[in-house]
Amino acid sequence: MTLTFEALREALRENARQPEGPARNARAERLLVEAEQLGEPLAVIEALGHQLQAYNYSSEKAKMFVPFSRLLRMWDENPGDFDAYETHTLHWVFKWVSSGMLDQPHIPLASIEKWLGEMEHRYRLAGHSERAVRQGEFRVARHIGDVERADRAYAAWLAADRDRMADCHACELHGQGGWSAERGDDERALRTWGPVLSGEHVCAHEPHAVLASSLLPLVRLGRPDEARVNHLRGYRLVRPLESMRGAVADHIEFCALTGNEARGLEILAERPAFFTDGGDPDSLLCFLSVTALLMSRLVARGLGAQSVPGPARTAGGSWTAAELGAHARVEALAIARRFDERNGTGRVSERARSRMDAAPLLDRLPLGVRAVGPVAVPVAVPAAVHAPSAEPRDLLAEARRLSAERNPASRAAWEAVAAADLELDALGRAELDDHRAIAMERSPAESVRLFLRAAEGYETADDPGEAQAARARAAFALALDDRLPEAWSAAEAAVGGIQALHAEGAATPRQVSGALLSRVRVGLLRLHAEDEGATGPREEAVRAEESSAVDALAEALDALVAFASAHVGDPLVADRAAEAESVRGDLAAHAGDAEEAARQYAYAAELYHRAGLPWYAVEPEARLSRVALHTGDLETAERAARAALDHGVEHAGAAGQSRLRLQLAEVLGAADRFGEASAHALEAAHWADEAGESLGLGAYARHQLGGWLLRESRVEEAAAILESVLPDLSVDEHGDGMVVQTLWWLGECLAALNEPRSAAEQWLRAAELAKEWPEQRDHAMLANLAGQALLQAELRPEAAAAYERAGELWRDLGDTSAYVRTLRVRAWIAGAAGDGRALMDTAAEACGTDVVARGDTYVQAAELLGDGDVDADALGAALSYATRAAAEFGSAGPEFRDRRTAAELLAAWLHVRLEDGAAAAALARGVLAEYGASSGPAAEGEAAAERRAEAEAVLERVGS
Repeated sequence: MTLTFEALREALRENARQPEGPARNARAERLLVEAEQLGEPLAVIEALGHQLQAYNYSSEKAKMFVPFSRLLRMWDENPGDFDAYETHTLHWVFKWVSSGMLDQPHIPLASIEKWLGEMEHRYRLAGHSERAVRQGEFRVARHIGDVERADRAYAAWLAADRDRMADCHACELHGQGGWSAERGDDERALRTWGPVLSGEHVCAHEPHAVLASSLLPLVRLGRPDEARVNHLRGYRLVRPLESMRGAVADHIEFCALTGNEARGLEILAERPAFFTDGGDPDSLLCFLSVTALLMSRLVARGLGAQSVPGPARTAGGSWTAAELGAHARVEALAIARRFDERNGTGRVSERARSRMDAAPLLDRLPLGVRAVGPVAVPVAVPAAVHAPSAEPRDLLAEARRLSAERNPASRAAWEAVAAADLELDALGRAELDDHRAIAMERSPAESVRLFLRAAEGYETADDPGEAQAARARAAFALALDDRLPEAWSAAEAAVGGIQALHAEGAATPRQVSGALLSRVRVGLLRLHAEDEGATGPREEAVRAEESSAVDALAEALDALVAFASAHVGDPLVADRAAEAESVRGDLAAHAGDAEEAARQYAYAAELYHRAGLPWYAVEPEARLSRVALHTGDLETAERAARAALDHGVEHAGAAGQSRLRLQLAEVLGAADRFGEASAHALEAAHWADEAGESLGLGAYARHQLGGWLLRESRVEEAAAILESVLPDLSVDEHGDGMVVQTLWWLGECLAALNEPRSAAEQWLRAAELAKEWPEQRDHAMLANLAGQALLQAELRPEAAAAYERAGELWRDLGDTSAYVRTLRVRAWIAGAAGDGRALMDTAAEACGTDVVARGDTYVQAAELLGDGDVDADALGAALSYATRAAAEFGSAGPEFRDRRTAAELLAAWLHVRLEDGAAAAALARGVLAEYGASSGPAAEGEAAAERRAEAEAVLERVGS
């Protein structure tokens, strides 16, 4: 069935709203066939223009020349077939065609120059400025590398008058800033782009492109934080747009040159068609060039054999980084060569090679978004450990020295000893086993085995005290393996044995205190296990077992503190005493005594500092911060969190860095210092990725980061962060509360970015999770928010359903005001011709004794029924509601006079529409008397002036 002209136009508008790509293009082609069957030239013109636009904003730009040629021929044959809009459009797309030809190496340069001249001629005939023509000439000269001509054309472009044919301000500024950047003036480029980046000038594809172009100039100027923000803002804008492959390439290039290769790989994986879509060779060249650059960075990191995303292979299988890099380079240079052969210069190939061979600008720039990839993380090892000149025996001596100092670097030192494969005696082998077990990187069972083997080695080396200490450490490893009864027995045995040795002078205070500490640690794990097992109502047996664990731990602590006190002058025992005080803090926290816990943690940290072991103070400082945050002592919480970070930053490792920075961020967030909180959360997310904890600690850090960015109104960044973390969140791993909060925040971001449909999707997903919660207020609020967003997106039936869901929840929660509001909104959605009046009546009834709320409802009912061109019956019903509203406000007291008079004037206007001038005039005079007869404050103010003016307008209308 052939479409009517109006139906065709609606179909063209609907297709224009679809995502860029082949599906939209195919639909445009079918609509052209429909247009040709109408026998109406303007229908064909409009369909051709739509097809040209669809091609231009897609990967099939090469197809746009055919519809343009046909349009131009139709214009030359009969310009009268074109209305004003299509006449403007024909001249406008001349720019697309001339610049589009430049991007197609098979079109001769002479043809491009000819079309540029044709454009100049036709613009002159149509009375247009030469501004767009000179801009087109500048593009040609810049492309072929004719700098002198480019400068002349650039000056003429800026000198010519702006008219209706000039590109929008945003697009012009993009090109102007790009020329400055190309000439090496990044500062000028960014000044030029400023109005686009700030949102002063925007269009359908700006600031998308400018954000991408700004990335490397910002990094080169030492403004990496701004570059990170522009990457987050910009990539989410260009991500769904098929026509912006060049901008996507800029984002990949930025990632490759700032230590974010993993992020670059993720972007590559999202658009496999970008490797092969050949309709726009210029952007394909850009994409292949940055692919080669990214792969070269992976190869440089020793990851050339890593599997990476790439185009489909004829023989199947995946690409390695080295293979894809070589392939992309060959393909890019082949395209560049075609351009250069067309242009008669070598400029395109030169620029491609420069881009592919670019050196990194930064080793590391945290972005905040998840980037889990095959990027090696260097392990920091003390210089003394890996010095090339170090002899094997020097490695062992260094490891022993660092261990004696309790320096955390001892771990790397022992790893170096293990890697050196030295010939060790019994003592050396025992020490190595001991420290390998202490690292706890293996399973707890393997650590138990190594500790016990170390004990045997110490026995062989005639050090029974260290043997018993190693057995005590094995007991702790048993506890970590959830073998708690066995672990406690082993710890008790080891302590008994080492105390006997000490009495004989065969064990040092350090060894004894270490065994006592291991028993304390086992006891602490027992206590935690009792807590985790005591879910639901506690039976007497559970209480007794926990009490026993608490008593046993307290006795173990007392024994450790008593021993440490007896050896207070021994620096090798000082850290044991400090840890004992920290455990006492744990016990106080477990008992709910936050004040005592804070005191113990602070004292433990002080003891570590006295002993010259600040790195060990990190844990009690971190715990002190948590306790202080819980009690609302933000000053202490911040001071302790900063101290923990300062003392732990050098030795904490990637995971430790992440936790310490996130803890400080949470304290700052609680103090509403969201900017600082965001900065530390950004670092926390980065270090979590480095530690391989992207899905756990990293996800939580990004979740918090997104929330804090939102609170700073940095909604574009927040949206990018929250969108990146959502796929990593699950109810099972992270809890439904965290998932709901993330969705809630993302919905707020999308609503602020004027993406109401997407915002509603997030809020509805959150509502589905929250509906299972015992307390339903969040569920109601989410349904309400979804209704608002759906209504804004003009999805009225869906909005009505969401409001109905929210209303039922508000009613059940006893929130009458919220319930009434949902009924009113549903009434407006339904309209007077539907269920609107009945819903307004239900709302009025639900108001109960709240006469003001009922008055407001009657006002809305009057406005609804009287909206638009309605008959006398509807106007009469509206008048009835307005009269009732005035009565309700009148009964509420004199303080609601302004609302009463507003309802009376509404009734007056309804009388006017019913042609009852006398009644209208009577109401208007009553309002004037109300305000005119008053003096003092009651007759002043904005409301009084508005009422008088409106009453006089009513009287003027009825001629009174």
